Amino acid sequence: MQEPSPTLGDIVRRFAPALLATRGEAVTVAQRAVLAALGRCRTAALGGHVYRCDHCGAERIAYNACRDRHCPSCLGHKRASWLRARTAELLPVPYFHVVFTVPEEIAALALGNKKVVYAILFRAVAETLRCLADDPRHLGAEIGFLAVLHTWTQTLLHHPHVHCVVPGGGLAHDGEQWIPSRQRFFLPVKVVSRLFRGKFLALLKEAAERGQLRFAGATAELAGADARAVFLRDMHRKEWVVYAKPPFGSPELVLKYLARYTHRVAISNARIAGVEEAGVTFRYRDRKHGNIERTMTLSGVEFLRRFLLHVLPKGFVHIRYFGFLAPRARTKLAHCRALLHAATATPSTVAPPPPAASTASDAEPGQDPLCPICGVGRLRHLRILQPEPSVRCFQRTAPIPARDTS
Repeated sequence: MQEPSPTLGDIVRRFAPALLATRGEAVTVAQRAVLAALGRCRTAALGGHVYRCDHCGAERIAYNACRDRHCPSCLGHKRASWLRARTAELLPVPYFHVVFTVPEEIAALALGNKKVVYAILFRAVAETLRCLADDPRHLGAEIGFLAVLHTWTQTLLHHPHVHCVVPGGGLAHDGEQWIPSRQRFFLPVKVVSRLFRGKFLALLKEAAERGQLRFAGATAELAGADARAVFLRDMHRKEWVVYAKPPFGSPELVLKYLARYTHRVAISNARIAGVEEAGVTFRYRDRKHGNIERTMTLSGVEFLRRFLLHVLPKGFVHIRYFGFLAPRARTKLAHCRALLHAATATPSTVAPPPPAASTASDAEPGQDPLCPICGVGRLRHLRILQPEPSVRCFQRTAPIPARDTS
């Protein structure tokens, strides 16, 4: 039988003890919780179910999932459910993809102030797009859009950026018509970039003056007001990167994009090529050399250190909706659909991509999965396996204090 592919949970179970032994003082409470969840995911520690094939009689154990939002093994059904809800919101217009990034100096500051700086990033993005779209010189309409925070590069380094998916047009101020954007152009990128820079830095300055930011490590020198003033002036002189991709060609392509970018973590199980004593080998796309796929090997401790950089603060919402796509503006969205004569989308007209292959414990209610042994019979539920708290997925030998920071 073919060996199962390695997962992020396997890496946690193998290398978390070494990480905690060598770098435990730098691991936050939130990061420890993620390690614990991923270490127990799909193991006896969480309990599970026993299934028996009604054709060949083979029995199969399916352990329960952790359902942590940082776990790549648990995102399939969340993604599918979320996409089904988004299908009904699609409009028959082009959709644009706009990406906002921040300089690496800002990224360094964000590492010690995730909740505050990431919130500022969302707010600056939203105010920039809505302000420019509202201007009659550009569009003169109220827009709606979806924004998703990503914090990683392909090699798991820290790189905060926000992906926005924006319908091409908006609702006129009098609410009487839909105003379309240009077919291949949404807003002038250079204008967007400079307004975004100004709004972000103004919000950052306010947060610092209110004492909402912590300055430590590489950013310790910014604790002084004079040093911060110089820092902000230098950031104003930089060109911030905002880029817009060509519009999507159809609602199906919009959903395909959303499936890739919304319910996603720093690394998927599919990118993990191997786990050995020497470390973890994973695949990545080399953006600087034509998007060529390459492999990189990191020690297990370094791999987990990089992964933990992308653990979000507890309760932080990383997918947000603005304008007529905001939850409180559903009547406006319905009005936009009426103005565009948009038929209600159904699974037969726009089908979301299927979720990744799942285990028996992930089967939809009322559906028995196929037997992986014979491929003919169905796995029928036999009994429940209770969680085994005594199962230790990883442990450390000496107590190490945890920092309660985000």
